[in-house]
Amino acid sequence: MNSRIVLVGNVIADLVLDVPVLPERGGDVIATRTELTAGGGFNTLVAARRLGAPAVYAGLHGTGPYGDLVRSALAREDVRLLLPARTDGDTGFTVALVDEGERTFVTSFGIEGGLTERDIEQVREALRPGDTVQLSGYALALPGNGPLLAGLAARLPDGVVLCLDPGPLVADIPADVLAPVLARTDWLSCNSREAGLLTGTRGVAAAEELRTLLRPGAGVLVRADKDGCLLALADEAPLHVPGFPVTAVDSNGAGDAHVGAFLALLGAGLTPAEAARAANAAAAHAVSRKGPATAPDRAELLALLGPDPLAPRVADALAG
Repeated sequence: MNSRIVLVGNVIADLVLDVPVLPERGGDVIATRTELTAGGGFNTLVAARRLGAPAVYAGLHGTGPYGDLVRSALAREDVRLLLPARTDGDTGFTVALVDEGERTFVTSFGIEGGLTERDIEQVREALRPGDTVQLSGYALALPGNGPLLAGLAARLPDGVVLCLDPGPLVADIPADVLAPVLARTDWLSCNSREAGLLTGTRGVAAAEELRTLLRPGAGVLVRADKDGCLLALADEAPLHVPGFPVTAVDSNGAGDAHVGAFLALLGAGLTPAEAARAANAAAAHAVSRKGPATAPDRAELLALLGPDPLAPRVADALAG
């Protein structure tokens, strides 16, 4: 498996608070658990890396406690850093409130919002044929970063795959930033809400319309939590790929686990339908455990697949 996953986005700190209920406006609740971890695009990189894909973080990281946290977490997962640490500020953070397994975010961006043309040029020079560039809507929504990243996406060589996860801030991305990225996208992975925001419709109709926004031959994944996902490939009717029933305890990072696993398994030689089915299993594993970066490793993914006919194909791909 030689295809690298190169994240051109944000890895930030996550302050995760388990709460019995979300507080009312002006109210207060007492958290039952608190955890400070790396988050954002970190979860996607971890999901890909744990399945054997080489992973590179090509975003900014600052100098301070959150930057130190991010670098330590990336090093533990054997994720390579592309850009040097910036000394003019710290990495940003997200407060994630988790109630009954669902999460609500408030994000404060830091140094990662200050990309420069030189940073973009360093990323462009480092890309190799066969790389997959992973781009998030969070990065595109940042006023300074969006136009630079859109320019990078538009000028990617044909030998580089672009995957876009538009994220919950998709409605805040300026049209002149989002349009050129969509036009170059090879894979778009989003949840049902995001698909609705992009198209004004839902389900199969949303998957079909999303495909028309992308470059010829591109594919779409619309994630539907426990119901699995819809896979829309060029010139084929959208396919429902079933999920795996588990008891969800924390949905934080599940979409990232799906994206990272899908890209890693696709790079390992599985077909898109096979990779989507196995990515559903990876996301199911992630939601059944506390924490944001709970994507499975190879053994855990195969254990969840169990007697599924797909398991031997996944085992062979990950062993290659």
